[in-house]
Formats: sequence, structure tokens, C-alpha cells
Amino acid sequence: MIKNIIFDFGDIFINLDKTAVFKKMAAFGYTEYTDALDLLCKEYEMGLMSSEDFLAGLKEMYPEATETDLLDAWNSILLDFPEHRLEFIENLKAQESHRLFLLSNTNDLHIEYVQKTMGEDRFDRFKNCFEGFYLSQQIKMRKPNSDIYEHVLNENALIPEETLFIDDTKANTDSAEKLGIRCWNLQVGKEDITELNKKL
Repeated sequence: MIKNIIFDFGDIFINLDKTAVFKKMAAFGYTEYTDALDLLCKEYEMGLMSSEDFLAGLKEMYPEATETDLLDAWNSILLDFPEHRLEFIENLKAQESHRLFLLSNTNDLHIEYVQKTMGEDRFDRFKNCFEGFYLSQQIKMRKPNSDIYEHVLNENALIPEETLFIDDTKANTDSAEKLGIRCWNLQVGKEDITELNKKL
């Protein structure tokens, strides 16, 4: 029996365009996702550097881009947060049938942008639906590393077999499954979080 549900954020609640960043950065010399860029992004997601240092690192890689260009490109991945999904999670919270948690690989710039575009009221409505709101940059861990799932399980005394984890990235659900967590690897464009009852 599922008693706990852990949700991802991007492409589960807020829509993403995962190719937009690279398309915009192509104008400033981006051609491929290098090891150096991968390391920079992962360290930033884990809160190991400030937003200023992250932007400086990008600027060093792409000197033709201004800070405004970099910010615009970096945040272009973030699209809309449909109201029907916000109402869905609010209704689920009101039912008090499950313990609800959010677990997201994200970063300060993206969260600041989401708060600004959603508005503080809508963002707070969303955040208040969860007993735990885990952002990678705040807890210094990121998916799919197993320690991030263990952290959420241990901190909240969750039993893996009683816990459902929902994420659109297969590597993340595969990692969680190895710990005994039940998973739904949501297929973006084919499935929607509002269909959750089919998985419970």
C-alpha cells in the first residue's frame, strides 16, 4: 500500500523545454555538451557554488554572451505551470490520504525565476502542499545519486515499499527502484500527473 508520494518538479508540474537552453546558447558558440559544462551545471545544482560564480563560469566558456544573454538562455527551459496541476496537488493534499514530498534537481536561478513567473501566491500554494520540499541546491545532493533518496527516506522515516517516486527521467527512477522505492517514470506528452490514481 502506498502511503507516501515523492514528486519531481520539472515536467511533472511545471512544463519544460529541455532543448531551449542549447538552442539559445548556439548563438554564443555552444556546439556540444562538454564534460566541463556538465560539471559546472551539476556543481551548481548541488549548491556548491553561487549563482554569480556559475554565471562567471558560463561567461568564461562563452565570452560572446552577456550576463543577460546567459540568464535568458538558462531560464528558457522553464515554461508554464498549468493551473489544473496546481489544483490537482492541492486536492490531493486536502484528501490527507498520503504524505507528500517534492524532490527536485534545480538551482537558485531557476527557483527565483519560477517564483517570479508563478507569483509568490501561486508558488506558496504549491509549496504548502508538501510535507517536505527538497531542492538539490539546498541539500547539496542530486538525483540520480542514491544518497538523495536515502536522505528523504531517513529524514521522514519512510518505508521504501510504501513510497511512490514520480520522475520523468528514467535514470532517476531506476536509481530509486534499487532502494526498493516504487516508481512511475512518467512519459512526458503521453501521461500527466493528474492521472496518478491509475498508479496507486
